[in-house]
Amino acid sequence: MRAVSGRQKHVVVIGGGPGGYESALVAAQLGAKITIIEKDGLGGAAVLTDCVPSKALIATSDFLSRFASAGRLGVGFEGTLDDQHAEAHLTKVNERILNLAKAQSHDIRTQLQSVGVRLVSGKGRVVGPGRVAADLADGTTEEYAADVILLAVGCTPRVMSSAMPDGQRILTWQQIYHLPELPEHLIVVGSGVTGAELAHAYLGLGCEVTLVSSRDRVLPGEDADAATVIEDVFRRRGMKVLNRSRAESAVRDGDEVVVTLQDGRQVRGSHVLLAVGAVPNTASLGLENVDVEITESGHIPVDRVSRTTAQGVYAAGDCTGVLPLASVAAMQGRIAMAHSLGDAVAPLNLRGVCANIFTDPEIATVGYSQADVEEGRIEARVVTLPLSTNPRAKMRNITDGFVKLFARPGSNTIIGGVVVAPQASELIYPIGLAVQNRLTVDQVASTFSVYPSMTGSIAEAARRLHSLDF
Repeated sequence: MRAVSGRQKHVVVIGGGPGGYESALVAAQLGAKITIIEKDGLGGAAVLTDCVPSKALIATSDFLSRFASAGRLGVGFEGTLDDQHAEAHLTKVNERILNLAKAQSHDIRTQLQSVGVRLVSGKGRVVGPGRVAADLADGTTEEYAADVILLAVGCTPRVMSSAMPDGQRILTWQQIYHLPELPEHLIVVGSGVTGAELAHAYLGLGCEVTLVSSRDRVLPGEDADAATVIEDVFRRRGMKVLNRSRAESAVRDGDEVVVTLQDGRQVRGSHVLLAVGAVPNTASLGLENVDVEITESGHIPVDRVSRTTAQGVYAAGDCTGVLPLASVAAMQGRIAMAHSLGDAVAPLNLRGVCANIFTDPEIATVGYSQADVEEGRIEARVVTLPLSTNPRAKMRNITDGFVKLFARPGSNTIIGGVVVAPQASELIYPIGLAVQNRLTVDQVASTFSVYPSMTGSIAEAARRLHSLDF
């Protein structure tokens, strides 16, 4: 990157999550003066209450699950193979998770301070063109002049008026890290990414789990083949999955909760976790003072360089409704700073985004999807290779999962892929490189892979795509 020339510009960022702090690092590198206003803590919800804590909880659950499967590998502990026991101590688990989140937030603060970013603890709002105010904890207000304003305020869990969280038995995903003990029976309402991930986590920790899904299958927005694998694994491991079952309400009944479904059925459990979407934190942000357009849902529309409808005002992250991923928020923020400060910039390319769902097995995706092919948005040849034939998978006792590649006819460039496997988040990267750099199936197929390895299945899938030409 090159430094901006001329008068030093002042960038004010409202929100200290990935979109906010990553943009500040770029702005500092480009020679700007930066102020971040954040009310909850650096890292935002992604670090403090959402992505980092939930993935740490899932990692703990997955570690515990290894004990349960050790006997199938011929590994025993004290006692017999039929008498193995490990359990989660939730207070200690949650303490570690929250300390990890705080440590990550501290590291972000240290990094920002090292490049001269001014950090303000307060609630930010736009008061006029080029003017931002921060309402501080002591009741005072400070105002700042800004050449560039970046809105990176994120989202909060959506709640239902008929299922109001109490932080004890009826919970959002931000409240689960203060539970004193494992739920005896956790009802998870919502089978999207958050619901599926946390249902998997608590099942692995030893809870009875019921997953309430309003759709035909869990993870309705994902590759259908991948979602079917996950749902089959959930059921096989003892989770009760209620498809086509929309929750109407959730109420306390003593030490129980009762979830009433739209068809009148009731599900009783000890706790309920609501995972029914998120609401952008754009209310009371003063957007009307600079004519920033918002959608009916409260999101801030942006173009591919993160501009809003107001001059000098940019937005990044979940509040834009583009794609609710920390990596996308960070990229939007970096692009906003490059564009506003005069650096070379490439518009946001969502086709190159690698995404992952941290169930077991994980689902990782990049580029065009099966739905894109089936609905005629793109023409592609598709190969799916089950992991059950992979030698490394056999060694690790992996029986569920596959690699799927999409290639454009004619050019044979790889335009998408799906990996369903343990640590698919690591395996998707070579496919992401292929998509981003328009590599052909032959280029991927002729690249050496380690034998035996899970990535060998990616090379094999590419070889099979080549063979389809003949």
